[in-house]
Amino acid sequence: MTETETELILALLLLLVATLYSSVGHAGASGYIAAMALLGLAPEQIRPTALALNLLVGGIGLFRFWRGGHVRWRNVLPFVLASAPAAFLAAQVQLPKESFSMLLGAVLLVAAIGVFRHASHAEEEDATAAGHRVPWIPGLLAGAVIGTLSGLTGTGGAIFLTPLLLFARWMPTREASGTSVAFVWINSLTALAGLMHATGTLPTALPLWLGAVAVGALIGTQMGLSWLPTKMLRRALGVVLLIAAAKLFFA
Repeated sequence: MTETETELILALLLLLVATLYSSVGHAGASGYIAAMALLGLAPEQIRPTALALNLLVGGIGLFRFWRGGHVRWRNVLPFVLASAPAAFLAAQVQLPKESFSMLLGAVLLVAAIGVFRHASHAEEEDATAAGHRVPWIPGLLAGAVIGTLSGLTGTGGAIFLTPLLLFARWMPTREASGTSVAFVWINSLTALAGLMHATGTLPTALPLWLGAVAVGALIGTQMGLSWLPTKMLRRALGVVLLIAAAKLFFA
């Protein structure tokens, strides 16, 4: 394939990833990383490019979920306060993949299985979780851990946060999506700043890919806000977690 053909195929893959991930309040970094690695993008460009795409998709998702009434900043704050500095610092650390990929992949696989098992009870669980507040101390601790993992892996962190919010019954499904997309946008911004401070370059095809993921984000957020029922949103989240786990296992 020519370089132009590769860039166009990657744009299509990124659009599909953005559509799926944004439907559940994620920005898609783990999917972007997998697609770029598959098509042979230069390693030093993958992490900053994924986070740049995350910023755009996360920004669109944040605006639309906030407008839909699914973002409560009081519940976002504990996670962001701890995750932002952790993501900034961890993004500058270079670790061999063997140090964490298999462990994180196993965690995500277990989370995906749990999400699928609970999908049929999504409406009942959402009813019991409505109106809850995230406790400060557990929220800060979770944010620090997720921020560190986000910076090390080049992801926005939502693949870890959303299952936690649902399993802890801290909020219903659509609010978990809104909280996650707010978290991932701020987290991606700080992680990108830390990464660009250390190393990394952005490819010339980035404007094309930004346009592709923007279209995907508009479609996906509409699915998450109104087109998909709660059970289907949970199953979509399960698919996202499986993709992220596979990326960590086989990258």
